[in-house]
Amino acid sequence: MSEKKRVLGSDLEKIDAHIITSEEYEEIPELTDEFFERADEHRGGKLVRRGRPKATSRKLLLSVRYSPEVVEYFRATGEGWQVRMDEALKEWIKAHPRT
Repeated sequence: MSEKKRVLGSDLEKIDAHIITSEEYEEIPELTDEFFERADEHRGGKLVRRGRPKATSRKLLLSVRYSPEVVEYFRATGEGWQVRMDEALKEWIKAHPRT
């Protein structure tokens, strides 16, 4: 049975041969407790916990009705349109503070 080889855009032999210098160690981030809390968990080589990391500030799930032209405008901007709509609303809040 022939198996397809995966073509990588990297020279792995060159990477493997590279020796890390002391200056490069300074660039490596410290492994904190938070890092390990957000990491995937493996047991016996099997992934047991995975998923999107929990956001530091959670968003609320709501059912909201918008005018068709508002939704069409933001959808036409492509992927991430809901995030852009959220940002536009945040800008409006900054421009119109409560009194």
